Amino acid sequence: MSMAKPEPTPSKPWWNYPHMWLVVGGPLVVVVAAIVTAVIALSAPDPLIAEDYYKKGLEINKTLTEQDRNMVPALQARNHAVTPVAPQNAASSAAPGAAPGKP
Repeated sequence: MSMAKPEPTPSKPWWNYPHMWLVVGGPLVVVVAAIVTAVIALSAPDPLIAEDYYKKGLEINKTLTEQDRNMVPALQARNHAVTPVAPQNAASSAAPGAAPGKP
């Protein structure tokens, strides 16, 4: 029996192997996302807070409180629209000044 040497298969470039893209692809995506995040953060910095931000906040709260006061009658009517009414007996509805139970 003769032992034939197997012929070596020609090697392919590294980018032709699918499992290599799985190994390199994950970290590559993370690096690209970090670069994009850094570009966005550096190109549009957050605005500085105004010196009188506290006073502006108090003024906003005052206007909101005034709007709440204006809505009180509507809120009371809405909340009592479905409140059950206590039944009235005939004696109390017959004479407004009469005592209950007396004609």
